[in-house]
Amino acid sequence: MDRGFDWNDLRFFLAVARAGTVSLAARRLGVDHATVIRRIDGLEHALGAKIFERNPRGYNVTQKGEKLLASAQMIESEAQKAEQELAGSHQTVSGLVRISSLEGFGNFFLASRLPRFTANHPNITLELLNIQQIVALSRREADLAITLQPPETGRFVRERLTDYMLFVYGSRAYLDNAKPIRTREDFIDHPFSGYIDDLVFTRGLDYLHEVKPGLRARIQSSSLHAQMEAACAGFGLCILPAFIAAHRPELVPVLPQEVALKRSYWLVADADAAMSSRIRAVRHFIFAEVAEAQALFV
Repeated sequence: MDRGFDWNDLRFFLAVARAGTVSLAARRLGVDHATVIRRIDGLEHALGAKIFERNPRGYNVTQKGEKLLASAQMIESEAQKAEQELAGSHQTVSGLVRISSLEGFGNFFLASRLPRFTANHPNITLELLNIQQIVALSRREADLAITLQPPETGRFVRERLTDYMLFVYGSRAYLDNAKPIRTREDFIDHPFSGYIDDLVFTRGLDYLHEVKPGLRARIQSSSLHAQMEAACAGFGLCILPAFIAAHRPELVPVLPQEVALKRSYWLVADADAAMSSRIRAVRHFIFAEVAEAQALFV
């Protein structure tokens, strides 16, 4: 006899939709690979629809799967809320939270502070994703995203995290031996390290034209860390957030009164997921850490 719809299968559906692969979903759920496949196959059979497209790289949610995803997230959120209300203040917050962050904020600010969070929340596992691309929160590729440009449409919680300042930097050794820089017009005589032109995935990272139209980086990298290391090694100039340059005392700002750029970090979460206890805990922690270190950013 055919098995009908099982609500518990939605848990497996959400895990695969968020992980993108069966193996990772199985690891997060604490079950074997075959169990996940069996539950997904059973759910598709019960619904009479394909909810995933299988390919060599993993599982992608289909159009029908997207409709189910929205409902499944709502059900999950309501179930968590009910569990918290029944358990009261003694509820243990647990689960996995994946944070997608821009490299600079993730590597130079957040990573060193996350151990404090895990010490207070031993049942929450954190994943910090520092890659230079935009993740799809709607597909649950991440639970929280720290970005320069929040999505303009969709059901998201968008919160301005902080403004931050950027300046042009060079090493003391380089500046002592290079042509003097008295105005921004002089930048044209100095090599820069910066982002790869055709891999700048968000407008907020396109700094050079703001400093001086026509400037191009001679050493280009997708990594801000690599750009900074080039400047520290004596290769010309680079543009860095002040809170990152503060880690390297050999770097000094150039024309800081004349050339100062401002950007804003935003914290974004899917509107339904943002209400879960584990994600609320991480959001509150990040805001508290940023508030305490505000002088670093501005």
